[in-house]
Amino acid sequence: MAGYTPMIQQYLAIKEEAKDAFLFFRLGDFYEMFFEDAIAASRELEITLTGRDGGTSEKIPMCGVPYHSAENYIARLVDKGFKVAVCEQVEDPAASKGVVRREIVRVITPGTVMESKSLAEKTNNFIVAVSAISNSAVGLSACDLSTGELYVTSLTYSIDALLDEINVYQPAEIVGDEKLLDKLRETAVWNRPVLLTPREPMTAEKLRQQFEETQLSGLNEARYRAVSLLTGYLDDTQKRSLGHIRTIRAYEPNQYMILDHYTRRNLELTETVRDRNKKGSLLWLLDRTQTSMGARLLRRWIDKPLLNRSAIESRYEAVDTLYRNLILREDIRSELNHIYDLERLVGRVAFGSANGRDMNALKGSIRRVPQLTALCEASGSDRLNKLVAELDDCSDLAGMIETVIIDEPPVSIREGGLIRAGYDEYLDQLREASTNGKKWLAELERQEREATGIKSIKIGFNKVFGYYLEVSKGALAQLPEGRYERKQTLANAERFVTPELKEKERLILEAEDKMVDLEYSRFIELRDHLALQLHRLQKLAEVIAELDVYQSFATVSAERRFTRPTVTENYNLVIDEGRHPVVEAVVEGAPFIANGTSLKQEEQSMLLITGPNMAGKSTYMRQVALVCIMAQIGCFVPAKSAEIPLIDRIFTRIGAADDLIGGQSTFMVEMKDIQLMTEKATVNSLVIIDELGRGTSTGEGMAIAQAVIEYVHHHIGCKALVSTHFHELSHLEASLPSLANACMAVQESGDHVTFLRKLIPGAAGTSYGIYCARLAGLPESVIGRAYELLEGAEIEAALFAQMPRRASGGYTIFAPLNDTPAPSPVAEAVRETASAAAVQLSIFDEPASEKPAASPDAGKRKASPKAEQLADQLRKLDLFNMTPMEAMQWLNDMKRKINE
Repeated sequence: MAGYTPMIQQYLAIKEEAKDAFLFFRLGDFYEMFFEDAIAASRELEITLTGRDGGTSEKIPMCGVPYHSAENYIARLVDKGFKVAVCEQVEDPAASKGVVRREIVRVITPGTVMESKSLAEKTNNFIVAVSAISNSAVGLSACDLSTGELYVTSLTYSIDALLDEINVYQPAEIVGDEKLLDKLRETAVWNRPVLLTPREPMTAEKLRQQFEETQLSGLNEARYRAVSLLTGYLDDTQKRSLGHIRTIRAYEPNQYMILDHYTRRNLELTETVRDRNKKGSLLWLLDRTQTSMGARLLRRWIDKPLLNRSAIESRYEAVDTLYRNLILREDIRSELNHIYDLERLVGRVAFGSANGRDMNALKGSIRRVPQLTALCEASGSDRLNKLVAELDDCSDLAGMIETVIIDEPPVSIREGGLIRAGYDEYLDQLREASTNGKKWLAELERQEREATGIKSIKIGFNKVFGYYLEVSKGALAQLPEGRYERKQTLANAERFVTPELKEKERLILEAEDKMVDLEYSRFIELRDHLALQLHRLQKLAEVIAELDVYQSFATVSAERRFTRPTVTENYNLVIDEGRHPVVEAVVEGAPFIANGTSLKQEEQSMLLITGPNMAGKSTYMRQVALVCIMAQIGCFVPAKSAEIPLIDRIFTRIGAADDLIGGQSTFMVEMKDIQLMTEKATVNSLVIIDELGRGTSTGEGMAIAQAVIEYVHHHIGCKALVSTHFHELSHLEASLPSLANACMAVQESGDHVTFLRKLIPGAAGTSYGIYCARLAGLPESVIGRAYELLEGAEIEAALFAQMPRRASGGYTIFAPLNDTPAPSPVAEAVRETASAAAVQLSIFDEPASEKPAASPDAGKRKASPKAEQLADQLRKLDLFNMTPMEAMQWLNDMKRKINE
């Protein structure tokens, strides 16, 4: 650092403490950045890069932002995944003899944001810590610094299991053991950018200062280390009290249904696949909460469905009470609507960033608690009564705020004007002195106008000269000689002072300075007192959030005609007239076709679903999974009735996806998902696979599909819904006792196909892929050619199937043509049928007597339009799904058209 100025040397020394962060270095009214930070910040923030003399021959790169708008610039950097270290002046520049002492007062990272502009109101902002104990166990701790929530758990060492748990929190930042973070970098799939930072644990002594010994003693080694890593990181970066983080909430992963990253995405639980918006997700549908803390709790419940039947039933009981009592539900919603975000208000109080308006928001929210308590006590619900039993309404804290803070305080707490009159006697005296002084000034102005006869004379004030008397240039001649002392000359006026005015100025300014300092001091006293009561406010916030989720479930259930399900601990999953909750809501006004589901251990536990594209297979399978999730979070479900077993894990493979960065194709990703399912699924799981076996050749895809189905049937025995376009697999129903065929019903009328969206027993005969291509707008020439090729392929396949085969070296191969015996009766019948069909088409060309003799080009003759139309309808005919009466009606229609 030799050669640099003292200030730049100070900057470089402080920068060593925050090598991985942008250093916002306070210089007067600006935060400045130098060297590499300046170059990078100018690019990321799109601000001007300049230079500064730092004591060397070359200028140092520099850029800066005004201190009053720094929050916006910091938020932009943090949103991009960067860290920002804020360095402030920690001594009065006027009292400093050299370079002003500066220190880093806080490091802001994606996981430690506290400013409201950077936080989504209805979403937690979690930072996660991970730890490994050799190769036996991993620990995970998650904290939302803005609310004070801290969760911890541990698992048997498994990167996949750890990732499943991490994705529950969708963290903005992960800290932990470096080797474990390296493994996460290699395998992780994140919904958003995540900052990974190696970290050493906090000392045991400091950890005991943060938490009670009883909480720490209940943690195993992996959990203790995870909490230590996370708390140490927060302590180092925030450099202030973490008084709102005092409770460690430990849990076991097996208390909740496991939902991996792909399942959450495929089922669109909290955001849609297409544009990652909340609208269109299950969370969007169920979120009728009135408070931000209720919305965040709802999201956590959706992320972690319960596996405890009694806990689920307890939620049902509260929802059922509110579901049946509209007046009670609306009264509770009305009270909740006036409650602010207590959790984040508590966080700001603990952080020392709460202002007067935050205090009044806290007071107003607390004032609503007694009425909420009374409503719950009168509800008749055991759960709601238990929720508010012995609830501390914190009315004393509201009363204290009422006593101290005025009704409409300013935003700033350093400029006065926020303490209520009558709270502090000395403050009232200072206010009186200031008020009287200003009255004296007004009286002085009146007296001087009368004494001089100058009507325009006035008293003004600025920070440089204080109070003064201002006289215009045109009136100067009227001033008595020696009456005033000249202070300042302006273009159009002169400013004067008098000894009496200077004395009164001293008294007024002294009173105002003391008032501002005293008001700030009294506010800090109030905030510090509330900081000692945070645990009471946090408990109150938890109760209000839970009540809010109950009313949200009840409101949606009543509006959408949902039904209370029956949760069991047996195997059977039975849903009568189930509906997809989100699709039904999105297509409001259009009828949604309900479908039942019956997966029973003693009858059928697997459905093999075939049918055309666009008929609703994927929607049906998703709706079954969503009904199970809704039931296990305590919400009513979209069905006429439902018997839901406790599902320990849901596996889904729906829709095409690839991993280009990882070098994996769509088919490989699907196989990875199937591998995870075969490894992790239990008899209590639900497996959903859409279009099993796609992405490879027809023969191999069909073989893999059948093998997977057989594995699930024989080795896992769980409930499963499998859709496929391989209609040939429908024969498995005969050999697998627990598997049944089902298909989506289709109605044909001439050239028109109607997808009925109804699941019916049996196998489909076609996928209607070409028909869907026509709906998509492909040229008719393409559609016609596709039908021609399809017809030829089907005839060829029938002939191909009859060709003799012989065994060779363990493989089955086709016999050479010269070894082929005479065609079998079946193959001959196929040829005759095809030939007859060709001849039948010609009867619509012209009368037989007028037909020319056969010629080499006879087979190339084009059929008439009527023949092509009838042949096209015949090709599309789905005989497997027609009743005898429908077949007779179709033949009668064709006969009528031929005779026309």
